[in-house]
Amino acid sequence: MCGRVALFTPPVRLAKLLDATLAAGVEPEGHPSWNVGPQRRLFALSLERGRVLDSYRWGLLPSWAKDPSIANRLFNARAETVAEKPSFRSAFAKRPCVIPVDGFYEWDHRPGHNKQPNYFTRADGQLMLFAGLYEQWWDPSAEDATALKTCTVITTTPSKDMDEIHDRMPVVLESSDIETWLNVKDFGPDERALLLSPAPVGTLAHHGVDNAVGSVRNDGPELIERVENQSLF
Repeated sequence: MCGRVALFTPPVRLAKLLDATLAAGVEPEGHPSWNVGPQRRLFALSLERGRVLDSYRWGLLPSWAKDPSIANRLFNARAETVAEKPSFRSAFAKRPCVIPVDGFYEWDHRPGHNKQPNYFTRADGQLMLFAGLYEQWWDPSAEDATALKTCTVITTTPSKDMDEIHDRMPVVLESSDIETWLNVKDFGPDERALLLSPAPVGTLAHHGVDNAVGSVRNDGPELIERVENQSLF
């Protein structure tokens, strides 16, 4: 599962790093956050209108959905079933995206350890790129409704970098994977699905952080500061 991220790099910087155009209406400096949860804003790169970075609400809302609350359960998609599940299969085939973040949090599930949050980043200090999917949804009950843009993060089995803290991890792409993942015209589903695997060992680093990150009401750079992991014994 991946349900909490840090996203403090300004959108204009994200776009530059991804060699993308920033979508109209996206504030170049944005609103940095060290505690972004589902139903909050993420940014994602797609090829829908060229190589564009746009703003999306986290939690996929399929275009056919009648009840928008379904998005509350669709902030992650499992790599093993994403191509077949009705909620995700159309987006997997037609609407992949790359979701840049500075890092993500996961809570320690190891026996003998407190359920302390850990903050994961790339070990090389670079921007982290998640494999994701996006959708656009129009409220059927509203006339002249504007599209609601939503996204989800794809997860896979954990690599050793997770240190058994959790049994899932986000699919972390390399910059060289972006074209293959996004270009559904030139790369088939089987070729793209090969990218949905655990990141190579050594890709991620992590450290314990304060429990304050458990509430999205708390925000600020202090949330990613190191706090020593505590044993129950």
